[in-house]
Amino acid sequence: MDIDFPLVLVVLTFATGLIWLADRLFLRERRLAAFRAGGGAGVRNEVSGAEQPAPKEPYLVDLSRSFFPVLLIVLVLRSFLVEPFQIPSGSMRPTLEVGDFILVNKFAYGLRLPVVGTKILDVGEPARGDIMVFRYPKDRETNYIKRVIGLPGDRIRYEDKQLFINGELIETHFIARLPPMELRREDLGRVEHNIFLTMGRQGNAGEGEWLVPEGHYFMMGDNRDNSNDSRYWGTVSEELIVGKAFAIWMHWESLTSLPSFDRVGGIE
Repeated sequence: MDIDFPLVLVVLTFATGLIWLADRLFLRERRLAAFRAGGGAGVRNEVSGAEQPAPKEPYLVDLSRSFFPVLLIVLVLRSFLVEPFQIPSGSMRPTLEVGDFILVNKFAYGLRLPVVGTKILDVGEPARGDIMVFRYPKDRETNYIKRVIGLPGDRIRYEDKQLFINGELIETHFIARLPPMELRREDLGRVEHNIFLTMGRQGNAGEGEWLVPEGHYFMMGDNRDNSNDSRYWGTVSEELIVGKAFAIWMHWESLTSLPSFDRVGGIE
């Protein structure tokens, strides 16, 4: 069973916060009064020299007081600033490899409430060429990562391994053959990046023409013949956006291998 980590984090943060607040506002004074009434021994204040009662805090209160600040910091950082992700598939090769650990800017496209994803502050909009993390339209519990190809109102056509945006052919330049792949450089205007095409693949897989609705984005993987993307399941609505990927901070493919930092750096 998959665990909804953002939901768990929100619940734990609010639970520990409420327990700590309730104790500070109501329960602590009652506990102190009961302690004094029972003749409990006190401890001496090093500054005033006065003796103060010191009943032991309940375990749950002590635990909440210790963990609440940590959970709150993690919640704020993860929900509104930066969230780490691991790349599980090769659909974004050669830009991102399986096992890359990436950082995603949660602030780039606006502040959103954790779990529900409702935008509460506009900051910016996705631009063509951005690498974006979003919730998969057919299973909103699953996060996907692809490149923004089509913006609202664009007409996208993909035919014979060639990409057309609003009727204009997007130029690619040959770099190398890495059988069965061909490495090419694609120019999206504001962004140039590498893509993989599978040599000799036949058929019309992923071919077609699409009009991007308002408030939606057309997403494609850089590994064009090995990517489950908007060509197969449609566009991504604005409400499903998670954030913009901007850096690789570690590569760790499996538990049987050692972490590597050779790929650390920005993402184009």
